[in-house]
Amino acid sequence: MGWPQKSSQVRRPGEENYDFFLYGTAAALVFDKVFFPVGDPLTGVLLALLTYAVGFLARPLGGVVFGHLGDRVGRRRTLSLSLVVMGGATVAIGLVPSYAAIGVAAPVLLTVLRLVQGLALGGEWGGAVLLVAEHGSAARRGFWSSWPQTGGPLGNLIATGVLALLGLGVTDEEFLAWGWRIPFLLSAVLVGLGVWLRHAVEESPLFLAARGSAPARAPIAVVLRRHLGAVVIAALANVGEKATYYTFSIFLISYLTQVVHLPKNAVLPAITIASVCQVVAIPLGGLLSDRVGRRPCSLVLAVLIAGWALVGLPLVDDGRFGSVVTVVAVGLTLHGLLTGSQAAFFAELFPSAVRYTGASLGYQSATVVGGSVVPIAGVALLQRFPSTVPVALLLCAALACTVIAFLSSGETRRRDLRDIGAEPVSPDPRRGR
Repeated sequence: MGWPQKSSQVRRPGEENYDFFLYGTAAALVFDKVFFPVGDPLTGVLLALLTYAVGFLARPLGGVVFGHLGDRVGRRRTLSLSLVVMGGATVAIGLVPSYAAIGVAAPVLLTVLRLVQGLALGGEWGGAVLLVAEHGSAARRGFWSSWPQTGGPLGNLIATGVLALLGLGVTDEEFLAWGWRIPFLLSAVLVGLGVWLRHAVEESPLFLAARGSAPARAPIAVVLRRHLGAVVIAALANVGEKATYYTFSIFLISYLTQVVHLPKNAVLPAITIASVCQVVAIPLGGLLSDRVGRRPCSLVLAVLIAGWALVGLPLVDDGRFGSVVTVVAVGLTLHGLLTGSQAAFFAELFPSAVRYTGASLGYQSATVVGGSVVPIAGVALLQRFPSTVPVALLLCAALACTVIAFLSSGETRRRDLRDIGAEPVSPDPRRGR
């Protein structure tokens, strides 16, 4: 099979990720002042990032809920539903009054809406990747499956870019009072565009073929009973990737603005430039995984990222724009290669009848550790150790999980997704060679 008809519209990268990562950037820049006004700036950022983490805690649940829908009613309709839910929550965040206006109700509302964001994105990833993976051939599956992964950096790119432009056009006081709300309200435009595009998407042929043989039990019950080992492998594989992304983006935004005392107008352009490099690197990682395998690419890249974290993160302490851009760009480029090389791996672990649920649960479980715990622990470490070295060591520990996962799993790139049966996927490294 080749690239499907109208498949360029399988997903417009960045729609939901714009919403999700916009929150993270705003949490690092303004939410501590708008919703969590406390005396210590780092404490305010930490409280803001705790609400940020709620979104990640909700993502595994979103993976289960939307995975059930995706395995039962289809990938396409589930994707559209997740987009509407995400967009609605994001627009609502832009309308939440400040702490000064309504008191404690403000952070409570913010937390509830962040929870809804997490539920929506937890279900969106599986459908986006699976629609591509299930359309394509095994020979190019890694390359094509990597393209939906560009949604993360594209969303971050758009979010930081919009915030950076606002920072240039309004004063700091205006940005804090109302300017930060504009990007959240703009999400309504992306929702309308995304829903329109997804009406033209064709349903996955593998889903249509497997629909008649869907298990009588709920997909999550089948996954936990027969494919729990594959879920654990998927989660461990993704922990290092997620920790890398948020260390070199959300954590560094907090560190550079609160500890190094760089203005946001210097930090946001650096993240924007690095995100461009990251977007280019992701399909290259997918292409490499098709040529040499998912496992070798992931192992080598995990080691390279760990080395760069130890060497590169301390370089931002001088506060020079060139140093910041270099450190973030190299870090996010290596991350792009890693996430691109892993994208198809998650789809290759599960049979079609429960693939949406299984892949989503494994992938999203990793976000709880790599996407929320690592940035929050990083900011907490800054309160005791005003240095990036402990954070670099924390990232190395997360990357060790990725190494363990790929040393324990077999090479999957030659698997035919139609031939993965209902039996559990063995972690025996001899499988798939």
